[in-house]
Amino acid sequence: MYPTARMIGVALLGVPLALAAGLYAPQFWLVGAGWMLVAVGLFLLDAMISAAPSQLSFAAKVPGAIGVARPENASVRLMFEGPAPSSVEFAVDTGTLIEPVPERQETTVAGGTAQVDFAIKPLRRGESFVETLWTRWQGPLGLVWKQRKHTLHEKVAIIPNIASIKEEARRLFERESGQMGMRAQLRTGEGTEFNALKEFEPGMDRRMIDWKQTAKHGRLLAREFKVEENLHIVFALDTGRLMCEPLKGLPRIDRAIQAMLLLSYVALRLGDRVGIFAFDEKPKIASRTVSGAHAFSALQYVASQIDYSTAETNFTLGLTQLAGELQRRAVIVVFTDFSDTTSAELMVENMKRLLARHLVLFIAFRDEELESMALAEPAETADVSRAVLADGMLRERELVTTKLKRLGVNVIDVPVDKIGAGLIDAYLTVKRGAG
Repeated sequence: MYPTARMIGVALLGVPLALAAGLYAPQFWLVGAGWMLVAVGLFLLDAMISAAPSQLSFAAKVPGAIGVARPENASVRLMFEGPAPSSVEFAVDTGTLIEPVPERQETTVAGGTAQVDFAIKPLRRGESFVETLWTRWQGPLGLVWKQRKHTLHEKVAIIPNIASIKEEARRLFERESGQMGMRAQLRTGEGTEFNALKEFEPGMDRRMIDWKQTAKHGRLLAREFKVEENLHIVFALDTGRLMCEPLKGLPRIDRAIQAMLLLSYVALRLGDRVGIFAFDEKPKIASRTVSGAHAFSALQYVASQIDYSTAETNFTLGLTQLAGELQRRAVIVVFTDFSDTTSAELMVENMKRLLARHLVLFIAFRDEELESMALAEPAETADVSRAVLADGMLRERELVTTKLKRLGVNVIDVPVDKIGAGLIDAYLTVKRGAG
């Protein structure tokens, strides 16, 4: 409880009255003191007849999860028992990852209740809270403010916003599910999981020849594969410093999570199992694989736990632990980036270990800004140096992706705003057995 601006003005009005009385009618100097006493009495009266903070109760409705760059509505219902003010002022305190819009507002009270609506605007992915609700109101005389603080601590998970592309995922699902069906099928000769050895015949791919078994049996033998239609898909997300750098206005890790959830939506509806593994200098998240369309919300929650990091990526520790945790053959989708040849070599070496048992899809984050820098017509000396450096970096990236392709990694090299569509195309290729 504290005085309003009106109360302060009324009280200060007694000062000139006391001065005037002291100068022109000293016998009336007590007028100023009397005025102050009257003002204090009115303040106490206003406090007595206005609604008490203990008579106010809250009922808040806050969304548990919201998408990045997509504000969601929240509301608070205020209820007074007994005398109620004509209006209340309302304010919200939140965590650093979200902000209320508006932060402060005034609303009328009718029948002892008031409804306050506001929007929660997410600033970046992660977890935040609607911490505290503040409400204040004036007494009937407008001389006193009464205030109530309500600690809410309501958690809000800020997840990637994929609402705009879910419809496209549904369309792809409807098109492909009709062709592939929801039952596991066995087709040999064109898949990715080893099935048997057979005599090499004209027309077969020479890359399928098993030279070790050929030498052992003294006849040309080739590996025969079967199609994997109930896949285990594991997303390996590098959350290190470089992946948290922006690319065309959005951090690489956010683009990776958006593409991951899009593919998860399609894969779960096609009967596959999906899991998430995140690492930087050490493993951070290792979820179990889940199946069924109902499991998509669980993957969204896991994705919201992936935070931004400033640590350097340890490919050896991260990918080695991932390989050790996988009990069966899986399709591993790797989201990472590299800035120098040393880290790239470590990444390639650890990819070899994964390829011994698993199928690997590698997402190459095409840096269109770097490409435009290398191709831009120079206007001054600094532009020439910048173009040479950019061209050198692009050549190094091309060497690394070429090496990965030769190892057998399926490299997805598309513009950054088409990563989701490119990843789905690669997945459907594997699903059809052409990988």
